[in-house]
Amino acid sequence: MDNGASSYRRFLDGDRNSFTELVTEYWDGLTLYLSGFACSITEAEEFAEEVFLKLYADKPKFAGKSSFKTWLYAIGRNTVLNMLRKRRKVRELPLDDFYEASDKEDIEKNHIHDENKRLLYGAMAELHGDYRQVLYLVYFENFGVAETAEIMHKNEKQVSNLLYRAKAALKKNLEKEGFEYEEL
Repeated sequence: MDNGASSYRRFLDGDRNSFTELVTEYWDGLTLYLSGFACSITEAEEFAEEVFLKLYADKPKFAGKSSFKTWLYAIGRNTVLNMLRKRRKVRELPLDDFYEASDKEDIEKNHIHDENKRLLYGAMAELHGDYRQVLYLVYFENFGVAETAEIMHKNEKQVSNLLYRAKAALKKNLEKEGFEYEEL
């Protein structure tokens, strides 16, 4: 049993402090994953808040069929897709762009340390949404193909194909930027 699962079980048993542990442990990674669905890091943070609010209020059952992190990211993906469907019906005004830029920079500085990683993250932002998701889940969050397939609601073969195409597209984007690498 991983730390997230045990913290979540303690939360379900009434320990409110364990929920804080969950948020602390998974906030940054989940927010950056959800930024692939968002127009800004501020919007990604709103998505992450909604995911944690859903955990806190609805207390969905964690069956343990996958890792807690896989389960959480799948909930995040489903929550965001539902929110985006609802937003298509009702257009919202964007938040102040000036706050978004500073928020994004703070999270990126905490998660992306050197210039090559920043360049890589920028090149990933230009990729198709599924490509960006599969690369982020596999290489940044260290999910396996099976876990990534579960999160993305695809089979393992589809994820393997996506991963192959995503790496080729990323390589092309990085070469345009003059990025030098050993192997991708």
